[in-house]
Amino acid sequence: MSEKQIFIFGAGYSGKAFARANRDAAAILGTTRSEEKFAALRQAGIAPLLFDGALTGEIGEALKKTTHLVISVAPEEAGDPVLNAAREAIAGMPALQWIGYLSTVGVYGDYGGAWVDETAACRPVSKRSVMRVEAEQAWLKLGEEIGKPVAILRLSGIYGPGRNALVNLENGTARRLVKPDQVFNRIHCDDIAGALWRLVEDNTGGIFNVTDDEPAPPQDVVAYAASLMGVEPPPEIPFDTAQLSPMARSFYGENKRVANAAIKAAGYCLRFPDYRAAFDHMWASGDWRDGEARSPMKR
Repeated sequence: MSEKQIFIFGAGYSGKAFARANRDAAAILGTTRSEEKFAALRQAGIAPLLFDGALTGEIGEALKKTTHLVISVAPEEAGDPVLNAAREAIAGMPALQWIGYLSTVGVYGDYGGAWVDETAACRPVSKRSVMRVEAEQAWLKLGEEIGKPVAILRLSGIYGPGRNALVNLENGTARRLVKPDQVFNRIHCDDIAGALWRLVEDNTGGIFNVTDDEPAPPQDVVAYAASLMGVEPPPEIPFDTAQLSPMARSFYGENKRVANAAIKAAGYCLRFPDYRAAFDHMWASGDWRDGEARSPMKR
C-alpha cells in the first residue's frame, strides 16, 4: 500500500489523541477554527489548517493527496459542515481509500437501560442526535456513490487526560448525581485512537460502537476517582432536585447499555475495558491532568 496521508476535519480532543498514538505511521493534517490552536495540533503531530465552514485552496490541495479522511465535526441545522463545503472535492479525491466519521451512541436514543448493538434502530431524542443520524446517512451515501468504505464510529462518553473525574474533583466541579438505574458507557480517548487506527489499517467500513465493556452509574465513577485520590467523594444529589442545564438534563433522558462486539470483531482489543482500568492507569502514570503534552502511545 502507498504511504498514508490522513486528513482530519475537526482535529480536537479525539483527533489529537489519534495523531499522538501513531504519528510516525502517516502524514497527518487536521483542521481547527482558530490559529491559536495550531501549536497544540503541531505538538500532537498534526499539520494544522484553518476550516471555518469554507473550502480553502490549501485544504483542497491537501485533499488531493489524502488517502484516509476522518471527520470529527458536529452537524448543524443546515447539515454536515464538511459535506456542505467540500462534498465535490471529497468525491473527486484521487488517492482516497477510506472515510471515517466520528458519531455518537446518542443516535440510539432511549432504550430504558436495555442493551443495544449496531443493529438496533436509531430513535434519537435530542435535536443534536437527530442531526447525527442524518449526517451518518449522508456520509454512508457518499461512500456508496464513490465506491469507498465508510466507517461510522459511534462514540460513548469521551474521557481521558485533562477530561475526567479526577480533574473535576481537583477543581471542585465533580458532582454525584443519582438517578435510579441510570447507566452510561464511556470510552477513553486512547481507545478511540486505537479503534480508528485499526480500521484505517485495513480500510474497514461499517458501523461500530466504540465504547467500553461496562456501562455504569455516573456517581460510581466519581466515587472511584475519589478513592484513588484519597479524598471524600462529594455527596449524592438526587437527579430530580439537581440544578442542570437543559443539555446536561437531556443526557439523563437516555438510558441504554451499549455493546461493542463489532469493533472487537474488527480486530481491536480495548486498552481500557472499564473506567477502573483507565483511572488506575491515569492515576499511576500521573497523566490525568493534561492531555496535550503526553508522549506517543506505545502500540
